[in-house]
Amino acid sequence: MFAEPTSVHLLRATVSGHVQGVGFRYFVAREASRLGLQGHVRNVSVGTNVEVVAQGSRPDLDELVIGLRRGPPLAVVKSVTLVWQVASGNLPKFEVRA
Repeated sequence: MFAEPTSVHLLRATVSGHVQGVGFRYFVAREASRLGLQGHVRNVSVGTNVEVVAQGSRPDLDELVIGLRRGPPLAVVKSVTLVWQVASGNLPKFEVRA
């Protein structure tokens, strides 16, 4: 009996709150890299939102979402909006974008 291959999912998340200027993007990048995810994180809407695009297995993405809701110590996460999509292909190694 063979194990079923792990399917790849794409997650687009918008994190709102006090999430800029507190190391949030670097926190996400460390978590995503630890989980072996591909994609990026960037600031949007000056001072209030961070966008995350991550691709990988559903269990790893679910673990990332837990981290997004928690954030680093100085962050105050008010909401996390999730949009799940079909993975469209290979994304680059996870990176922080301006």
